[in-house]
Amino acid sequence: MIEQKKHSPLVEVKGLKQYFDIDVGFFRTKPLKAVDDVSFTINRGETLGLVGESGCGKTTVGRSMLHLYKPTGGEVWFDGQKMETPEDIRNLRKKATMVFQDPYSSLNPRMTVSDIVAEPLDVHKMYKDKAKRNARVLELLELVGLNSEHASRYAHEFSGGQRQRIGIARSLAINPGFIVCDEPVSALDVSIQAQVINMFDELQERLQLTYLFIAHDLLVVRHISDRIAVMYLGKMVELAPAEEIYNHPLHPYSRSLLSSVPLPDPRMARANKRIVLKGDIPSPLNAPSGCPFRTRCQYAAEVCAQSMPPFEEVKPGHFVACHRLEHIH
Repeated sequence: MIEQKKHSPLVEVKGLKQYFDIDVGFFRTKPLKAVDDVSFTINRGETLGLVGESGCGKTTVGRSMLHLYKPTGGEVWFDGQKMETPEDIRNLRKKATMVFQDPYSSLNPRMTVSDIVAEPLDVHKMYKDKAKRNARVLELLELVGLNSEHASRYAHEFSGGQRQRIGIARSLAINPGFIVCDEPVSALDVSIQAQVINMFDELQERLQLTYLFIAHDLLVVRHISDRIAVMYLGKMVELAPAEEIYNHPLHPYSRSLLSSVPLPDPRMARANKRIVLKGDIPSPLNAPSGCPFRTRCQYAAEVCAQSMPPFEEVKPGHFVACHRLEHIH
């Protein structure tokens, strides 16, 4: 992580909404609110970790920010400019890119590693000369710990960790300033995860990168993130600096998530009281009224059913959406 942050936002997301129309029979559709009114900023050189259970909308946030899905509502600003026109989005894709979750399905099995890594260069017509293009490919492979011998091979000849390195090399091809990392280590062995995360750290320092790091493993997120945002059922419920959210989580959902993190010290692990949530996550198709977490929250009251709590700054840099904060102990 970079010690001295430049506190100017690179990415601003304001009221982002992503609804998908789901067929419910008899020619009727119903909106599935995958992301519902989410706002945050990411500063230059910073890593914002985004966590939450499967299906909470984390990946959809990342994809909507890059306009891989056209947002239903809200605004995305990049480097002080609002992303609106097709031209804006084309320019965004030259400066922002994505590392996908599954290194097995995100690489084309019919292409050599050289062609996979060079694909963004070809799409954006960044090299007229084939020799320069090939030199750039070798430079990128070296950057992620691979060598020139790997360039002529195919993706199926590599291990999961090596494939993810190929995916990262591809994402760096256009010299992006911002990368959405969509659970980039969840499909890898634990021993390989640490290597890949350390590589993300080194690349950030070396290339002045800014990350949105999406994950469900809270230990991974703590290691790499400057700030952490917690999502539940399409809503953002808490956002704070990484150490603050680990040491002083305020939202009942964040507290439950963090209580489940395994502790290496046996005495601390015995003293740690696990907060087990009752019930299942409601379907985003039939989300509860008001606060989406209220059906599983031990502090829920009538007010929680009536309205969604505002996402407010309760301490400097610490935002929470909860009506019942003063009752949580």
